[in-house]
Amino acid sequence: MRMVIFGLTVTSSWGNGHATLWRGLIRALARLGWSITFFERDTPYYAGTRDLDQLDGGNVVIYPDWEDIRRVAERAMKQADVVVVTSYCPDAVEASRLAQQACCGLRAFYDLDTPVTLARVEQGERPPYFGPEGLADYDLVLSYTGGPAIEALKTVLGARRVMPLYGHVDPDQHRPAEKRAEFAGDLSYLGTYAADRQAGVEKLLVRPAARLPDQRFIIGGAQYPQEFPWSDNIFFVRHLPPADHPAFFSSSRLTLNVTREAMAQKGWCPSGRLFEAAACGAAIVTDAWPGLAEFFEPGREVLLARDTDDVVAAMQLPEFELDGIRRRARERVLGEHTSAKRAAELDKILADALRNPVGEPMKEAV
Repeated sequence: MRMVIFGLTVTSSWGNGHATLWRGLIRALARLGWSITFFERDTPYYAGTRDLDQLDGGNVVIYPDWEDIRRVAERAMKQADVVVVTSYCPDAVEASRLAQQACCGLRAFYDLDTPVTLARVEQGERPPYFGPEGLADYDLVLSYTGGPAIEALKTVLGARRVMPLYGHVDPDQHRPAEKRAEFAGDLSYLGTYAADRQAGVEKLLVRPAARLPDQRFIIGGAQYPQEFPWSDNIFFVRHLPPADHPAFFSSSRLTLNVTREAMAQKGWCPSGRLFEAAACGAAIVTDAWPGLAEFFEPGREVLLARDTDDVVAAMQLPEFELDGIRRRARERVLGEHTSAKRAAELDKILADALRNPVGEPMKEAV
């Protein structure tokens, strides 16, 4: 079976959550017999921050602009069983329209940013990765977010068939690692800076750091502004490539997960970092959001933090309690949230959709 993907990026994990997810999923799909080609526009931002030279299990086509690649893309689509276009793909509209003409197989859209998509539509905007028809022309829409968002993609954007495809982790890449001094801390946080996540970071990391001046806090990520409220006991590690994630998660007593505002409001949208940290054997303290219990059991597999006091209390737990949290979270993620597990789910979703196509697309969904 052949799959062609038009996405944001798979070659650079800098400042986005797409690349690492695709790498694990593509590797796992290849083991199931899929032949995969990923089309990525050569944007300066990602060109300067690439951390992948060879895609394990697939091929990458990096192109300068749509017109230069259109004929190659059309040939690939004609030979494909499935064409997938993703959110934030810079040429998503053009790829979608070409797929309507050239692809005789399944045309799918994967929204890895569903809460952001729906929030923008609710505010009267139209995201640039689909046209006025919304998602009505796709045979299948995959959503990184479950819960009520599934029905919203149908009613708001005209999607005809929607299935959740949640985040995941490749345990071959994310597993317990040796501690490293530069990542050592009492509480760590790994995440790209986001304005709509900043209030949570300040409440759950910056304020605990002020309360506990003798403890060490460490942030890893990209795009942090100069005006971030740093303090003497908050240390910063600029963007970490995926190869360094295991050591980062393994080097602190606790690691923090903070969900972006739109994702927390919609719920059922676990961050890929949540699964990565658990696979690396980290003790996780996370903000609360609807649907969290479907992925990890609060209190047993992750610790909940609604305010600063909760984080301070978690940091004062004895080591044997944190060891139990670590062990149970890792067991859960290895059993239910691996890339191989998601690939098997996707393989079944695609097989069902190919066997049972839906009716003619609706028009003017937006």
